[in-house]
Amino acid sequence: MRRQRKPREHSLFLKAFRLYLQYVNSGLYFRKEHIIGLENVPADGTPTVVVSNHQNCLNDPLCVCLKLTDRRMNFIARANVFKNPIFNKALRAMGLLPAYRMSHEGFSAINKNRETMDDAGKALTDGETLMLYPEADHQDKRWLGKFKLGYLRIAFEAAEKMNFEQDVMVLPSCNHYSNYFHARTDMLIKFDRPISLKPYYERYKESPREVMMEVNQIVRSRIQDMMLHVDDLVHYDEIDFLRETGYGAKYAREHGFKARYLPSRLISDQQFVNAMQSATAQHPEAMEQIYSDTKRYGQGLKEIGIRDWLFVHDPGVEAPILRGLGLIIMLPLYILSIICTGLMFLIPKIFISRLIKDNMFVSSFNIGVSAFISVPICLILPIVLLWVFLGGWWALGYFVAFPLMFILAWNYMRLFLKFVGSCRFVARGNRSKVAALRKLRTSIYERLDQILG
Repeated sequence: MRRQRKPREHSLFLKAFRLYLQYVNSGLYFRKEHIIGLENVPADGTPTVVVSNHQNCLNDPLCVCLKLTDRRMNFIARANVFKNPIFNKALRAMGLLPAYRMSHEGFSAINKNRETMDDAGKALTDGETLMLYPEADHQDKRWLGKFKLGYLRIAFEAAEKMNFEQDVMVLPSCNHYSNYFHARTDMLIKFDRPISLKPYYERYKESPREVMMEVNQIVRSRIQDMMLHVDDLVHYDEIDFLRETGYGAKYAREHGFKARYLPSRLISDQQFVNAMQSATAQHPEAMEQIYSDTKRYGQGLKEIGIRDWLFVHDPGVEAPILRGLGLIIMLPLYILSIICTGLMFLIPKIFISRLIKDNMFVSSFNIGVSAFISVPICLILPIVLLWVFLGGWWALGYFVAFPLMFILAWNYMRLFLKFVGSCRFVARGNRSKVAALRKLRTSIYERLDQILG
């Protein structure tokens, strides 16, 4: 019987680097992280393939890696990030392996994927955990694409190398974000029950592709059930817009869900999307009119520069005044905070417009720039200087105060945007447009109530 090897240990440097990324990701970037089904994750040392939807580029694997800290994680990433020899060595040390694509590296490079699959299989035979995204690329919508079979090929081949004596597990999971692009929002990771491949071994020996397709369907179905999947891509923008407006929150409350608690809101949003898609099939003409009016409503909001939440809270003239006073009172604290954290906001903005063509890379780019540029300049360098010139207590005080200053600066800027929106909402020149939008919004909501029941 094959002797199982122990998973590799992370070096002290990589453990420290992971803690640092945890601070940037969980302490600064995300407001709250929800992990559901952690009890479903197989024990470390069990060959496990974690399979997930892919909607937020590097954030998806990073968040999982920072939560499953008890094991050696391995990922497959785009080959172009391995070009630099230094990056190549560092990424491989962190468990990343290159995937070569015909559209980017050319046909001749595809054969190199065999080496990657062998390395991934070896990680499994050593009892490590491999994370893969069978869609092969990230999506730009809350939608699950088709799954390729590569992850199952790796899993079954690893089982074969272990003479089909060791069980290999496939763990379906999903990532979900309250907002793809903004910092200080919520994210969620769900783990479903693991799927044992051992019952499929004998059939796999006879019909490998048939078995892989069967298991793939089970895995994909499990992931789709966990995530927010909008199947109606024709009306995707309108459905997603309504879900994020006051109507989505109203639907959640009326159906017994917590509108501001992401795990509960995800279930509500799933039901809402299903209800909308069923209504579209049953009442196509009425829903087409609703979708048309929804698009008109969204365009009207953009023209004035306001958001739907203003109709929910319906601020009068006093709201801008109170927010303005709050901004004035908080201004000294904001100035102090922005002096220390300003580059955290400025540096990404300088480069995003020039370097990022795919919006789904925005949040990943923000975290990457924060980890490698902004935080070292705004946090680590001042701590070192304070330690040298003023002593350890000053350095410790700055370390403790830094995340609070970052959050204060972020919330101040959000309050300022709400102040501007409130001013536009109550501005005399916009009154007729706001009244027309209010009437249109009420009409859309009333018709939806009648159709959705």
